[in-house]
Amino acid sequence: MDHDIVISGGGIAGLTATAAFASAGFRVLCVDPSPPVTDREAEGADLRTTAFLQPAQAFLEETGLWARLADHAMPLDVMRIVDAGGEVPEPRVIKDFQSSDLSDKPFGWNLPNWLLRREMTARLGELANVDFRPGTATTSLFTRQAEARVGLSDGTRVRCKLVIAADGRASPMRQAAGIGVKTTRFGQKALAFAVTHPIPHGNVSTEIHRTGGPFTLVPLPDFNGRPSSAIVWMEEGPKAEALFALPDDAFQDAMSERSCHLFGPLTLASRRTIWPIIAQEAEHLTAQRLALVAEAAHVVPPIGAQGLNMSLRDITTLLDLAKASPDTLGDQAMLDAYHRRRITDIRARVAGITTLNKISMMSAPTLRDLRAKGLDALYSLKPVRTNLMRLGLGAGS
Repeated sequence: MDHDIVISGGGIAGLTATAAFASAGFRVLCVDPSPPVTDREAEGADLRTTAFLQPAQAFLEETGLWARLADHAMPLDVMRIVDAGGEVPEPRVIKDFQSSDLSDKPFGWNLPNWLLRREMTARLGELANVDFRPGTATTSLFTRQAEARVGLSDGTRVRCKLVIAADGRASPMRQAAGIGVKTTRFGQKALAFAVTHPIPHGNVSTEIHRTGGPFTLVPLPDFNGRPSSAIVWMEEGPKAEALFALPDDAFQDAMSERSCHLFGPLTLASRRTIWPIIAQEAEHLTAQRLALVAEAAHVVPPIGAQGLNMSLRDITTLLDLAKASPDTLGDQAMLDAYHRRRITDIRARVAGITTLNKISMMSAPTLRDLRAKGLDALYSLKPVRTNLMRLGLGAGS
């Protein structure tokens, strides 16, 4: 056997899975068609950020990744929800969810995706049982009861006990295994970019609801001596495209207005990126010798920092099963157990986030008023508020 595990996909989920399984003693090959872009200013750099919630941070510590990430991470102490759905873009309802209501730790820690790739790639270089091949793609999958054979774009074929598909929403390995998906399209696109602003963010993540989808500011370390935040701005597709095409000055005016000027005038501190918003879930999480994780298994709109944190729960569950019985790695009983343990949580969270996104898109004044009243009512009931926070962190999953 060439490797214990082949991981298809070298994004953040794939790199995390590689570090996790290798740290547990498995021999891992990770491939990805594109070398990771690890410089903020480089073409193709992923300017989005990832908020790792409390359970994810503990997992990253176990894998040796957190030691490389901790100094770059911005703590998130407060999750602020703002409803600005009135006639003019100004706050009508502001509610703060305090991490101190649950524990003495922050809700999570925010890091830029390009930096995550840099530090995670460096961690893989420290692990002797990792073979990381950026610039190499998976091209074919052949499985039998005892092993999988994976064809690579360099013309070679490797044998392993388990293939982990962490290769995105259009996963080649999922398609090779014939696993279907259910996709929901919202007609939305998201703009992602970084800004600076005169008013400090105070380690508060702020989600502003008006129409078209949320406008979310997540704290970043200061940039060029000024407070900085990462923004994800969701809008109906045509409006998002029009915003994306605006000159910088006009775009800055538009985003400052959409932010309700809560942080003062916003100044672009990066280029802009844009991508379509969908929800998607695989019909099954496994096939013979194959497990789906992350966006190969599920895609959700970027609300509540759920996407990658769901992915890390996939990886944690699969790793626990592998460590419990390494001699049966990748066999049908292990894969069936993985599907059972994850599928209910995945389906519930995809459905819940899909509903929240549709609510956030409301444009009719009466529906916007209902959204504001609903937020006010939910927040006013402390047991409901704390249960929502625990659910958001992954408790009970």
